[in-house]
Amino acid sequence: MEFYKDNSNLKWVILVVSVVISISSALYTNVLVEQLKERERNQVTLYAKALEYTVNELNSNVSFVSEEIVYKNNSIPSILMNDQNEFIDYNNVDIDTTWSLKKKNEALLRELNEMKRAYPPIEILLKDPTTQEVFGKQFVYYKNSFLLTQLIAYPFIQLSVIAIFGFISYLAFNYSKTSEQNRVWVGLAKETAHQLGTPLSSLMAWVEVLRDDPDIKNKGIADELDKDIKKLKVVTERFSSIGSTPTLKEENIYTLIQNVVAYLQPRVSSRINFELYTLSESITAMVHAPLFEWVIENLCKNGVDAMGSSGTIAIKILRGNENRVLIDISDTGKGIPKGNVPSVFKPGFTTKKRGWGLGLALAKRIIEMYHQGRIYVKSSEENQGTTFRIELKGIGQRPG
Repeated sequence: MEFYKDNSNLKWVILVVSVVISISSALYTNVLVEQLKERERNQVTLYAKALEYTVNELNSNVSFVSEEIVYKNNSIPSILMNDQNEFIDYNNVDIDTTWSLKKKNEALLRELNEMKRAYPPIEILLKDPTTQEVFGKQFVYYKNSFLLTQLIAYPFIQLSVIAIFGFISYLAFNYSKTSEQNRVWVGLAKETAHQLGTPLSSLMAWVEVLRDDPDIKNKGIADELDKDIKKLKVVTERFSSIGSTPTLKEENIYTLIQNVVAYLQPRVSSRINFELYTLSESITAMVHAPLFEWVIENLCKNGVDAMGSSGTIAIKILRGNENRVLIDISDTGKGIPKGNVPSVFKPGFTTKKRGWGLGLALAKRIIEMYHQGRIYVKSSEENQGTTFRIELKGIGQRPG
């Protein structure tokens, strides 16, 4: 049964490792992005210096500078503006040559605004070649190249793909696990019901033999045995119902719980008291009586085990919002540590030295899967007791 705890820890380990890998990948990509940004910044700066040199120097090197530097920029979008906010030139901007001047300017203005938000412009000083006096300025605006934009988006796309894949894998694993558990539940329940059938038939025959014995006939032994046989029949029916969808009927909840209490009271310590409270003994809900009684019996027995030789089991039947039926089952036992509360309904979880840890898991399955209700730990304090709450849909909210 420790497998379930280990499996839960393994999930956390996998999650932590996945997060570390994802963060590491994002950080490394970010380093690459910053390096590429710096490289593109240097390229645009060189482009601007080349333009400045071309404008201000009139010599044989101008042709080389224009061809080898200015026109070699074929990836970084840029726009050249003068100090009057007029467009002078643009490079690697998606402009169709067949567009009208107005449409081109509108497209360039949109690009310019985007470039202004991306980076500050690179300034070009226009100087007189002879006196070196500055007579004007130009500005080079630019934004990330398509390659850099893709690289910036890559970590988010990568993490999204990993997250989607992980989510789909989790759903598939969870569905497979649930299906496997369902097959185990059904197989276990059917086999248990089958195994109980043979000794039950034998016990019924022995009871009839005891009834015919004059020495035992009037001592009530046969009658008590007959009660236990009837209880075993109910248990067999419960296990048979686990493997199929049970038929729900309108039942009196107070009567069903009272039957469970009447059965348990003489079979536990005389210092264990059962208290049943309700504002109305006519509260009804759609339930499968044998399975519902099994859940109540299971919760009560757990309470008895938690209390030991003495204590009180208090059961309250209430009417909630939207005609729901609320059932609180409280004990005065040792309580459940807060760290264990989320695990109490998991198969295999138990605090007993001898136990399979299947009782509460079955109870949850019966209430939530078959009755479309809820069961949970309402409250628990160590050395003070625990309260379980069951919520059932009212008659006006019949489970589908």
